[in-house]
Amino acid sequence: MRILLAEDEKRMAAALVALLKQEKYDVDHMSDGASALAALESGVYDIAVLDVMMPEMNGFEVARRARNNGIKTPILMLTAKSQLDDKVEGLDSGADDYLTKPFQTKELLARLRALGRRSASFQDGSLKFGDLSLDTAKATLTCNSTGQSVRLGEKELRILEYMFGNQGQIMTREQLAVKIWGFENEAEYNNVEVYMSFTRKKLAFVGSKVEIKAVRGLGYELREKDV
Repeated sequence: MRILLAEDEKRMAAALVALLKQEKYDVDHMSDGASALAALESGVYDIAVLDVMMPEMNGFEVARRARNNGIKTPILMLTAKSQLDDKVEGLDSGADDYLTKPFQTKELLARLRALGRRSASFQDGSLKFGDLSLDTAKATLTCNSTGQSVRLGEKELRILEYMFGNQGQIMTREQLAVKIWGFENEAEYNNVEVYMSFTRKKLAFVGSKVEIKAVRGLGYELREKDV
């Protein structure tokens, strides 16, 4: 699961990044509101954690603009303000939850788990599309029509998890690169091609009727083969 953390206080940001990585989350950190909005609008994040007080654009405005642009990523707002009016403004701007500083790390992680359950259609840790079931906990792909299963590599799992969670949508190479390698990573597009090839071989191995179709000039789409 990839999290966008927007926090301008360096010590707080470093501590949160370390905590989230320890909990096996992938984290991209932004230190101002404008950068956070640009990252959030890439559409590759499962959760966004936004500090309210940031330079260039505050967290309320980031959330408001993201929602106006159709971004549905769950948002957790962090702030030092505890007044009711501030909480109401945060929720009205499009945030899904609100956490006041200082907070206990256990509460933060619990809230992230709750938001994570909203961000994808999991059923007992499994995602489904066509005749496929993807067990994200065991990194296993199963074709229900053949009964064949295969273990997935880390990046194969992330590719399929992302595509299963965005069924019916075309995923651009840019989105896939950010989702798999991170916002600030300079992974080349041929990396996407290579791992997409590996993933297609896993689909073929289990005998699925599902394929990853390249859409010229746009990206990739998960679809069922024409019969």
